[in-house]
Amino acid sequence: MSSSTPFSLGTFAEASGSPFPGIVLDDKVYDTRAVLPEAATTRDLLADWEAALDALQGLADAPVGPGLPLGDLRVLAPVQLPGQIIAAGANYREHVIQITVAHRLGKADATEEELREQAAREIDERRANGEPYVWIGVPSAISGPYDDIVLPSIGENHDWELELGVIIGREAREVSHDEALNYVAGYTICNDLTTRSLVPRPEIPMMGTDWMRSKNQPGFYPTGPYVVPARFVADPHDLDITLRLNGKVMQKGNTGDMVFDIPALISYVSHRLVLQPGDMLITGSPEGNGSHYGRFLRAGDVMESEISGLGSQRNVCR
Repeated sequence: MSSSTPFSLGTFAEASGSPFPGIVLDDKVYDTRAVLPEAATTRDLLADWEAALDALQGLADAPVGPGLPLGDLRVLAPVQLPGQIIAAGANYREHVIQITVAHRLGKADATEEELREQAAREIDERRANGEPYVWIGVPSAISGPYDDIVLPSIGENHDWELELGVIIGREAREVSHDEALNYVAGYTICNDLTTRSLVPRPEIPMMGTDWMRSKNQPGFYPTGPYVVPARFVADPHDLDITLRLNGKVMQKGNTGDMVFDIPALISYVSHRLVLQPGDMLITGSPEGNGSHYGRFLRAGDVMESEISGLGSQRNVCR
C-alpha cells in the first residue's frame, strides 16, 4: 500500500450542523458520503470495513470536491455511538511497578525497592504464564478529543491514563494470536480517566475493584481525534505515548512495554465474548499517572496527549 495516500477517519460537524463521517487529508476534511452515501456514520463504515476501506482509499487518492477546512469544524469522537469498550488493565510493565509502589501493594514493612522487585517478578511471571486482566467500559462515557472534562462530584483523586485504542473492523470470535491483527480496522487515542478513591470496595473486600463506578463517568474516555487505518500504522507496538499536564510531561512511554501485545489481547477477549465492528479495545497505560506523583486532576488543569502518528488531544478540566 506504499503508493496509497494516507488518511485518517473521523466524525465532524459544522457549527450548526449534524455530525458526518469524513477523512482528513492535509488539514482538509472530505465527507465520505460522497463515495458511500448509505453510510451515515463511521460505525456504518466499520460494519463493512473491507469494502468501505477500498472506497475511502479511492476518495483519498482522488478527492471529491474542495474539502472543508479542518479548523472550521468541530472534531468529535471518531466513532459516534460506539460499541463495547474493552479495557486491558495492568498491561504496561513499568506502570504496574509504579502502581505497586504508590499503593504499597505488598508486605507492610517492605521498602520501595523491595516492592519494585516483587512487582517485577510478578509481572514477568504473568507475562510468561498468565492471562490479561480485562474489564468493560460503557460507551456513554466517551467524549471528544478537545472536549472539557467535568470532574465528578463523587469520589476523589481523578487520574489520567493515556492509552492506545484499537478499533475492531470485523466480528471476532475465538480468534488466534496469528490472525488477530486481521480484525483491526485502525488505531486511535483514548485517555482512560479513573477516580482512584472509588476503585476499592473496602466494605466488601472479597469483590476487589469496582471499575463501573470509578471509570465510567460522563466524559471519562476522551477519544480521538481520528481513527488511523491499520495499513498506515507500521508497528502498533512501537508508538510513543506522551501526556502533559499544564505543559509538564507526566506520562512518557512506548507501546512496546505492553505485557500482553495487541494480538494476545484480541485473542483472549474473543475467546470470552464476541467482538463487533466499532468496538474499541484500550490496551493499558504506561508509567506516570497521578498515583505515582501524588498529584491528581483539578479544575483548570489542561491535559495535552499524543500518540505518535495518531494525532493529539487537548482537554480542560472543570
